Amino acid sequence: MAFIFLKPVEVRRLLMDFHVDHADEYGSVECCEHYAAGKERLPEESSSTRSAPALFSNKTTCELNRPIMSVKDDFSDCETSARLDGRTALVTGATAGTGLEIAKNLSKRGAKVIVASRNPRKIEDARNSIIQASGNRNVVGRQVDFESLSSIRSFADITMRTEPRLDILINNIGAIGLEDRLTQDNLELMMQVNYFGSFLLTFLLFPMLRASAPSRIVNVSSLALILGHVDLDHWNDVGRYSAFGLYANAKLADVLFTVEMEKRIRNSGVNVYSMDPGLGKSEFFRNLDHEVLKNVLNAALLKFGRPLPRVATMAVFLAVDPSVEDKSGQHFRDCHEFYSSWFANDTVLTKRVWEESKKLVRITNSEDWET
Repeated sequence: MAFIFLKPVEVRRLLMDFHVDHADEYGSVECCEHYAAGKERLPEESSSTRSAPALFSNKTTCELNRPIMSVKDDFSDCETSARLDGRTALVTGATAGTGLEIAKNLSKRGAKVIVASRNPRKIEDARNSIIQASGNRNVVGRQVDFESLSSIRSFADITMRTEPRLDILINNIGAIGLEDRLTQDNLELMMQVNYFGSFLLTFLLFPMLRASAPSRIVNVSSLALILGHVDLDHWNDVGRYSAFGLYANAKLADVLFTVEMEKRIRNSGVNVYSMDPGLGKSEFFRNLDHEVLKNVLNAALLKFGRPLPRVATMAVFLAVDPSVEDKSGQHFRDCHEFYSSWFANDTVLTKRVWEESKKLVRITNSEDWET
């Protein structure tokens, strides 16, 4: 989806990938660390305004040469035999697409799965589909509306009161093309559904995850984050960004929040990761109001996208595999660390994103486990 923003020369650079373990083979570690240290920061950016670093722009000599849209879909590095018997996993946006496949995968491993979504009929259909696929009847459907912070709070409260434990939280919910307006919570709708809602849910459920440790949080981001822009003074401005811009901003915020959360919960027994799932076979663009563009993009995804069960294995890998136990706070693609040290090095930004997010979702004293 990100290619819509770019010039032809930038598209070529966008269709590149980079894993830190291949840095010497495919690019210059020195160069990328130059970016990570903020030495090529755009001059107009302030402590409250950041764009994703121009890893794919002509300004950098980092040549990143691993194809993102490779026809070779090798997910062998994502394979894991881990079982989840006796554990509980919660997946948002789990009634269709990648979220549904994640829920099926977790259920097949013996987990109790909580399906979180807005539509009761779709929740029941998803529950039946998961049971049929896994043979595991320990599947719970629970309604939550990410357009409403009060609904998220109610959902979290019910979960904490009715579930004895929570071992895995996968924040998979995502949407593009929603109406550009403020919600009843005075947050821009796309930002609330794609970022603020997941931030709030994660914050509220953290004490439960900590009590169930070792446990894990997986935040599903997107390659679109490279086009994201976090302007803390104008985060919720209606009419300021396109639908694609809002989505990119939210997915960048997902990763920044992941990095900062890891610092704040280190040694708690809870690990947190973010990931780029790539483009899966789905109708992700179904909410766009431009009919021709919507149809073209959905057709492209259905034809060229990755099979959703394979995409789901990436999220499940981060949720269960022992090999990433010491990688908390990192951003992953294809079950490898995607070069993200620039996120960690921008400690001023990640701290401000965290604090501003707490303020905007109105974390109360009784909810604030940091105080």
